[in-house]
Amino acid sequence: MNNHTLKKVAIYTAGAITGVALSVSLQSFAKDNKIGSEALPIDSLRTMAEVYSQIKANYVSEEKDEKILENAMKGMVSGLDPHSEYMDKKGYVDLKESTSGEFGGLGMEVGMEDGFLKVVAPIEDTPAERAGVKSGDFIVKINDESTRGMSVTDAVKKMRGKPNTKITLTLSRKDSSKPIVVHLTRAIIKVKSVRSHLLEEGYGYIRVTQFQERTIESVAQEIKNLRDKNQGALKGLVLDLRDDPGGLLTSAVGVSAVFLNKDEVVVSTKGRDQKTGLLLKASPEDYLLATNKDPLKDLPSEIKEIPVTVLINSGSASASEIVAGALQDHKRAVIVGTRSFGKGSVQSVMPLSNGGAMKLTTALYYTPNDRSIQATGIVPDVEVADKNRTFESREADLSGHIGNPLGAEDVKGEVKNETESETEDKTASAETNTEPQTEEKEPADKTADKDNKNSKDNEDLSSRRIPNPTKDKQLRQALDLLKDPAKWQQSLGVGIEKAKTTKKQEDK
Repeated sequence: MNNHTLKKVAIYTAGAITGVALSVSLQSFAKDNKIGSEALPIDSLRTMAEVYSQIKANYVSEEKDEKILENAMKGMVSGLDPHSEYMDKKGYVDLKESTSGEFGGLGMEVGMEDGFLKVVAPIEDTPAERAGVKSGDFIVKINDESTRGMSVTDAVKKMRGKPNTKITLTLSRKDSSKPIVVHLTRAIIKVKSVRSHLLEEGYGYIRVTQFQERTIESVAQEIKNLRDKNQGALKGLVLDLRDDPGGLLTSAVGVSAVFLNKDEVVVSTKGRDQKTGLLLKASPEDYLLATNKDPLKDLPSEIKEIPVTVLINSGSASASEIVAGALQDHKRAVIVGTRSFGKGSVQSVMPLSNGGAMKLTTALYYTPNDRSIQATGIVPDVEVADKNRTFESREADLSGHIGNPLGAEDVKGEVKNETESETEDKTASAETNTEPQTEEKEPADKTADKDNKNSKDNEDLSSRRIPNPTKDKQLRQALDLLKDPAKWQQSLGVGIEKAKTTKKQEDK
């Protein structure tokens, strides 16, 4: 199958999302696949027919054939891996609607682990984020209904609804001893995938929350805006991909192409035969979809040369990892933060004759240096922990996930009690606090405490939208590297060597 044919396949790089667009090309699946020549498993098919017969004859209530067989198809596909999924007609319509970037929902990406719904990442400025939903949370109840055994598609349907309607979620958080109940109001989710900020003279910041159809164009425009605000060429740029769950593969290629030279390899895919199927480069024919106009044509020339740092964390998945991996392999950017999520699989959407569709894992993607990050993630060149992130959730935590094809050990999430950064901050606070301390304190007013907490929460949300290096240790490190070209140069590709060292130790 050639590149032209493969590009017509709907390729996903993100899991199921509620309240945010998956941003995927939904063209028809090329119908040139041939069924394998293996003999049909007659005994297994006979057993399946026997199960069906017993349900029809003895189940406590009479069920329609369509429901029984549809449930069988759902189980057949979802049992393969956490990202493969059968969708009925309604589910497929919902999926196509999500590509518009505007619909009713809560605003978070969800996956499945051990039979429960798990939040991969809440999306900025949505009901989920404002309610305090965090990456790694388990959704154990939707209103009063348990999510145990509920499919991702069914859960998404229950969480979506008309704007301004209420919904209650019960969450389980690994660093909390009690269930957390949050009350949300559904809203029309309008996802602005790109925003920018001039951190200081000469140094820009671009945040990509998702890879959508217009992301490439938006990134190009924000670079021009930053140059205008700076009244001249930029000296360096921070690309923030933290908690970006992925999206459209071609958009990831286009964003990579912003910083890479023309025709440099961005990503390749390999299927079950381990032969390269799709090879995408930093060239217009590999990142343009519906238009012939190249949004990167008029980029400022210095963007290919200035130092770049990329921020990632455990919420950076799929398309985010493609960009980070490409820029890391080509030594075009220093990767800062914590290890990424580790979703290195490609899903193709295959329309079915009944009006539904199947989202099936058809390949794994590889970085330009032929690295697979499946279940391992991208290792940052400069590791900087986030003191506020007490739980790291990753692909390897998902039940039934695909292992790394190159034999690297799965890297699971972890619960952190107190990071070094927290200890450092507390020490620094103690050293700078000159106020006299008393052993006895008056009881704090509960109302004041609540107001202070709400104020702090609002401040935290605001600071995430307006980048502030004084409050964001990862961002501060990324900016400092841009301002020290020698140190930036020395840090290029360090994460690749760290990963190689870890692999050698595992082999021993």
